[in-house]
Amino acid sequence: MRDELPLESQLRFDAYHVDLRTGEIRKHGRRIRLAGRPFQILALLLEQPGQLLTRKELQTRLWPADTFVDFEHGVNTAIQTLRRALCDSHKRPRFIETLPRRGYRFIAAVEKIQPSGGTIPVRHEPHGSARPDWVGRVTAICDNAGRNYVLLPITEEIHNEVCDCEAAQDDLGISLLVAAEKLLLVNGGTKVRILDASNPDLGCKVRILGGQFVGEKAFAPRAYLSELS
Repeated sequence: MRDELPLESQLRFDAYHVDLRTGEIRKHGRRIRLAGRPFQILALLLEQPGQLLTRKELQTRLWPADTFVDFEHGVNTAIQTLRRALCDSHKRPRFIETLPRRGYRFIAAVEKIQPSGGTIPVRHEPHGSARPDWVGRVTAICDNAGRNYVLLPITEEIHNEVCDCEAAQDDLGISLLVAAEKLLLVNGGTKVRILDASNPDLGCKVRILGGQFVGEKAFAPRAYLSELS
């Protein structure tokens, strides 16, 4: 008879049952084909649901050193495979949320399965909670890559569309968004006022306070709001 699995090795979320020891995942009892790095990424996400798993941490833990090019392609492919296995959506995630340029976060409730058949919830750190101390603050748009300008989407939905274009290397799609003024070309250092910070790990709704688009509203990805803490 197989030894009893340790408590922490069996987890459940939604209709899915994950056995971290055997590397198996089932939905309503039916096994789903998922192995290799996609499963390893799921296991890392389930370690700390609700918390950011950075791309740097993924690279360090799952990819050999000096494989940056392979990592960039590999992690995107693995996340897509994982999402397909979970019937999840990049635009409307139920399980895996993308934080552009930063990493990923598991957003569903997770339970540990006890040997008795009962379950206990895994601590789920709240995300997307309001930051009232940010609302009304004035900060500068900046880019860690050192570019003199950034493209700000006008809404969070457009931001998600941009992420899809970048993943598909669809430069034409991004150009069309710029032409339609759904992406605003804003100089680095431009001041903005925070209007809404209900999902601060992803970004904030802002009003632009200078330059060509002064007075316009936009969505500033978190990567461009490094002054906020």
